[in-house]
Amino acid sequence: MRFLKLSSFLSLAAVAAGALGLVAHAEITPANFDRSVSPQNDFYRFVNGTWLKNTAIPADQARWHTFTILSERNMEALHQIAERAAAKGKSGTAIEQLVGDFYASGMDEAAINAAGVAPLHPLFDRIAAAQSPAEIFAAIGYLHAQGVRPAFGGFVGPDAKDSNVQIFQLRQGGIGLPGGGRDSDRDYYFNTDERSVKIREQYVAHIAKMLELSGWDAAAAQAGAAGAMRIETALADASLPRAALRNPYASYNKIAVADLATKAPGLDWAGYFRAVGLGEFKEMNLAHPKFYAGLAKLVAEAPAADWQAYLRWRVLSGLAPSLSAPFEEENFRFYSGVIAGVKERKPRWRRIVSATDNGLGEALGQLYVAEYFPPEAKTRVLKLVEDLRAALGDRIRALEWMDAPTKEKALAKLAAFSVKMGYPDKWQDYSALKLDRGPYVLNQLRIAQYEQKRNAARLGQPTDKTEWGMTPPTVNASYSPSANAITFPAGILQPPFFDPKADDASNYGGIGTVIGHEMTHGFDDSGRRYDFAGNLVDWWSKESGDEFNKRAAKVVEQFNGYTVLDGTLHLKGELTQGENIADLGGIKVAFAALQKALDGKPRAQIDGWTPEQRFFLSYANIWRDLQRPEEQRRRVNVDPHSPGVWRVNGPLSNLEEFWAAFDIPEGAPMRRTGEARVTIW
Repeated sequence: MRFLKLSSFLSLAAVAAGALGLVAHAEITPANFDRSVSPQNDFYRFVNGTWLKNTAIPADQARWHTFTILSERNMEALHQIAERAAAKGKSGTAIEQLVGDFYASGMDEAAINAAGVAPLHPLFDRIAAAQSPAEIFAAIGYLHAQGVRPAFGGFVGPDAKDSNVQIFQLRQGGIGLPGGGRDSDRDYYFNTDERSVKIREQYVAHIAKMLELSGWDAAAAQAGAAGAMRIETALADASLPRAALRNPYASYNKIAVADLATKAPGLDWAGYFRAVGLGEFKEMNLAHPKFYAGLAKLVAEAPAADWQAYLRWRVLSGLAPSLSAPFEEENFRFYSGVIAGVKERKPRWRRIVSATDNGLGEALGQLYVAEYFPPEAKTRVLKLVEDLRAALGDRIRALEWMDAPTKEKALAKLAAFSVKMGYPDKWQDYSALKLDRGPYVLNQLRIAQYEQKRNAARLGQPTDKTEWGMTPPTVNASYSPSANAITFPAGILQPPFFDPKADDASNYGGIGTVIGHEMTHGFDDSGRRYDFAGNLVDWWSKESGDEFNKRAAKVVEQFNGYTVLDGTLHLKGELTQGENIADLGGIKVAFAALQKALDGKPRAQIDGWTPEQRFFLSYANIWRDLQRPEEQRRRVNVDPHSPGVWRVNGPLSNLEEFWAAFDIPEGAPMRRTGEARVTIW
């Protein structure tokens, strides 16, 4: 594997950033400050105010913030890699050929438009032939085997209470508002405010348009859209709200497979298991029993015509970005335009590069890492991780509200954290996946089928906790409760989060707070329910658990009080509490780690700022964030993360370390005191 020199890495990032009009460094940027705003009143706007005033959201974006800016920078690098792989054709390596063929098929607009919806006729024929409840359920199983997942979610994953073993799991799903998949939200089907009612009307019109584009006449499409909406509304009615899903116990209900017939009666589950390639097994997790009771009733009682329209619609919706221009444009018009307020589609090459990263993440990731991720960056970030691990350990030992037995187990969990940095130690094997330069949508289906088979093969096998849940170019980080692992892809280990040339304060305030954030996810309202081995078990004493819950409730109360859209929309403190707790803890732990790193070193000011001040300036800098009103409204409903302004002002207003750094007086907006102040870690 070939690595560029560190200087080459940084210069390439700068070139890509320059092409986008961006600044590629972790240094504090005084030009972004708004010095008419006092740090004691609104630290977020003090640091980012001029940037907020002078920056326009690009027409092809719903949101413009640090993560999307860096993602767009990475896209430039991935574009070059994909173009080279496509140009090599069969002369490239197996990985280059896989990436090149997929990318080339996606870029062949003429062939995609000529094919239209024809490649999906086998799926449509199977749906149209389903008349009885038994045939409808069999058609659902057939579609799941093709990698299209209407009606519900079925997959193999770690047993929450025995994370070393993988079991089959059934979860709620099957709805398409506001964005489908993980972004689905049952409340969109029942909210009675004017905007929600209008969105539902526009959604039904969108379904009708997609059905009409697929070959149905206008009358059949209108009737089908109404039927599909009846199916989705019934599925939503049987679903748990998003906030309730934060409690992992709400999604754990291990049963004998034989008992599934009484939990979801009348459905041929044995036939479904065969269809999706599962062998014999005796136990499973029926995550949401109420949902499956509702599903069984819906399959038995809803008209076949409604189910046919719904299943056809879900196929079209899931694959629309891979179909001809009319489908892609209508999909964009509703989901990106109506829901998120985006004005223009991204250029085709960006859409296909993103699809390549989504579908062939570790193939494209291998090529990306070889060119753009130097070992020097990995080494320094790993040191940061260990500094933060030590600082969090110190914080746990010093807690007054946690008793000794719980502290001992918390420290054992912290010591057991595994760290995935940059890219996987073992790359995914794609030898069973065969792609070509034929219809793009068929390549998408081949990838989905390959992933379905790969997932099914895990049943009953030991859990591979070294597997990654994100691709190496991803600009993000994560904590996995079942693996007790924190993950930092190469994509985020760049300015402004991390810069090997920057001072410690900038890096600890940037990537350091992200590392601390992910570490404290292991102890947030959801993550704390898993032990050092990744098992769902109550390892807290009742007294310590009660003390934590009291503090978490104050976080919920604090963020319930924040608003966006000129004060017209309140944040959902219950939905966002895990991320808010992790922000609060991550900053505190990263600041403590910085003090350890600075111990015995000169504490010189840079540009007039002390190291402590630069730490907080760097933190506020990474959360600069602009969102379209439609996108902001959507995110308040479905995103567990708070908007950037409150990710800065919310936690910092609770921290004595911040008050001291900027001389924040009592009574100032950026200083919460008394009962209003929240402290956990």
